[in-house]
Amino acid sequence: MSSSIPPSAVCTDYERWRRGYGVIQHTDATCDQVQALASALVAAGHQPDEATVYRKLADLDRLTSAGMWLVVHMTYANRVDSSGAPLTARDFKYKPEGHTGGALNMVPAYAAYLALNNLTGKTRSWLMGQGHCVAAIDGLNVLTGNLHPEQQERYTGTDGLSRMVADFYSYRQKPDGSTAAPLGSHVNPYTAGGIIEGGYLGFAELQYAHMPLPGESLVAFLSDGAAEEQRGSDWIPRWWRAEDCGLVTPVMIANGRRIEQRTELGSREGLERFAAHLEARGFDPVRFDGRDPAAFVCVLMEMEHSLQSRSDRALAGELGYPVRIPYGIAETVKGFGFYGAGRNSAHNLPLPGNPRMDIRARELFREHASRLWVAPDVLADSVKRLKEHDQQARPLERDHPLARRNPPDPVVPALTARHDQLSPMLAVDNFFRALVAQNPDLRARVGNPDELASNRLTGLLEDLKHRVNDPEDSSESIHGKIITVLNEEAVISACLANKAGLNLVASYEAFCVKMLGAIRQELIFARHQKAVGRPARWLGLLVIATSHTWENGKNEQSHQDTTFCESLLGEMSDVSRVLFPADYNSTLAVLPSVFTERGTISCMVIPKRERPCVFDAREAEALARHGALVVDEDTSGGEPILLIANGAYQLSEAIRACDRLRETGTSFRLVYVQEPGRFRAPRDMLEAEICLSDLERERIFPSRLHRRVALTHMRPEVFRGHLHPLFPDPAHSRVLGYINRGGTLNEAGMLFTNRCSWAHTLTACASVLEKPPGEWLSSAELAAVEGRGDPAMITRGLS
Repeated sequence: MSSSIPPSAVCTDYERWRRGYGVIQHTDATCDQVQALASALVAAGHQPDEATVYRKLADLDRLTSAGMWLVVHMTYANRVDSSGAPLTARDFKYKPEGHTGGALNMVPAYAAYLALNNLTGKTRSWLMGQGHCVAAIDGLNVLTGNLHPEQQERYTGTDGLSRMVADFYSYRQKPDGSTAAPLGSHVNPYTAGGIIEGGYLGFAELQYAHMPLPGESLVAFLSDGAAEEQRGSDWIPRWWRAEDCGLVTPVMIANGRRIEQRTELGSREGLERFAAHLEARGFDPVRFDGRDPAAFVCVLMEMEHSLQSRSDRALAGELGYPVRIPYGIAETVKGFGFYGAGRNSAHNLPLPGNPRMDIRARELFREHASRLWVAPDVLADSVKRLKEHDQQARPLERDHPLARRNPPDPVVPALTARHDQLSPMLAVDNFFRALVAQNPDLRARVGNPDELASNRLTGLLEDLKHRVNDPEDSSESIHGKIITVLNEEAVISACLANKAGLNLVASYEAFCVKMLGAIRQELIFARHQKAVGRPARWLGLLVIATSHTWENGKNEQSHQDTTFCESLLGEMSDVSRVLFPADYNSTLAVLPSVFTERGTISCMVIPKRERPCVFDAREAEALARHGALVVDEDTSGGEPILLIANGAYQLSEAIRACDRLRETGTSFRLVYVQEPGRFRAPRDMLEAEICLSDLERERIFPSRLHRRVALTHMRPEVFRGHLHPLFPDPAHSRVLGYINRGGTLNEAGMLFTNRCSWAHTLTACASVLEKPPGEWLSSAELAAVEGRGDPAMITRGLS
């Protein structure tokens, strides 16, 4: 206790906090923790005396209550009355909406995070897995002035709070169709400090350990439902290392309810089993009162202190890995603080009716909201004491370290082109090894759910090694950079989280599909950041789909799936690149842009088997710049047919078909499309910036060539649909691709069964030219193509 403050003053401030405020009450256990907290904060020099700590914790109670008051208004009301006067029927919404219960539970958690930063003079990062609880974040941000300019302009001032509650789920649109309000149903780029939408429960659980750098701290708010359902969140101690990870304090909001049923953790026995499960997997679970913001402050500070101590010991060599990770379990009931708490209805609309039409619901709203109201002058004083960012010389929580990720441009290695037949994956291996070696300050992460050696990344494995707790051989290390586990969501999350460094994910193409949810959530958030003028600055992330459909016949049709690249081609091409390099040189030439672009995820579909080098260094560079290249043409005999290839094996078949066309004096132009998204009709102005102009497209695909045949790695309908500008005359165009046929086949067999061989290509050419295919195929070859003969006539020597 500070000698400058009379004991009676300390007692008065303590007792004022001890009495609680409204629905917020403090247990004896929390009171004991708070007294220890106050002593520790003063001893560490963070606060001048214990009385100040108690005053700020009392302020925290009032901020929390006001935040809950605002949340229920966001769900039900069109306006607020800060004086606390009851709202009339017309003040309520015609159609209330909101994830009310979860947002109410998040208010004490996020308010405590803000208060902890103030009490310690340090701005930590935050993450919320349950993004639908955004009303808690936006509401408290508005109350404390922690805002981006759009919300600052609209939601501050005399009528700011009323505009905010009216905007929540208003569905109003701008003329271009975008939402008019700088507010959303989930965390979004208008949410100050938001870094993940949280629309897919469970991904925050997989990512938080890989997010902060050493010296940084992250508070991760997690969902009890996701903890039940997302395998991999209990592996965090396997990955956390003091040498390359910052402090993490995960806190699960255990409110015991999903949307319409109780979670397993919604019972005492379930919580006890969960705590035992965490202990067995390397966590130190701490259960506490999730209704009390002061309890959050105490537990967060203790968790961080505990992990910091273990981190120091690990760095000193006194403690081995895995170190135990503190894990908070905030015990509460869904929708605590308002009517309907603990019921299924608390998830969305806790009242039994709409207050605008239902008198009883209106009275219940007035009764329960009044318990949460804080007088404006009292709230203003509390907020003033809990901010102090200028005095403490620290950034607003809006600008926490993870929200401002902007790593330096990497040094890009210069590697030599090759001319022999070799695996294009070797280009990735050589380039990424050199990239990591030349940029030691950029933390490297490799996500690997399969086999790196099988996928021709042996050098990368030798350099970076699998991260394990107990190395078995030279390919493993306690400090390895490769996250290997048979869980695609876990490995992609390790790289999505590493926005401070260099990232690569490599998987069998068919298994990449399991990563789509996590990737799509990231792409959407990055696109929205760009749209509001605050584009993401993390370095480009590469996801390689190899051991792909056309060369994976040995593993049956479950391993033959082109869905991943097709799905990413459906996303906006300025943030989602889909690339099909055909050889070593084209792979090598495009990699620099993949890793130096910002806020972009690139899918590269790459063969792992040896392929001939079709492109020299100059051609590969042109292909990387423009996305397509004229490979060959012969215009000596009338109107040329335009052949379009997309995919390494498809290019080989197209080249062989062109040889037959040349032999018979048939004119043709062969174009290889490496980056299909650049040739689509742009869907908005941002996408138009990366698509080729009509003039540039005309140079490669002249409109005078209206008879066209395409071979694609993907399903033909997908390729034709996304690239419909390349097929202006449907009657004289054909697209060949994966038609969902496969089995235990080699590459040649896969091409044949999907009608994508050189011979099927010639048949398609004959169709668009309205000629008999017999001009280019022998009778035996034609019989094979038509299903009457021996496929070996076509597949012999193929690929």
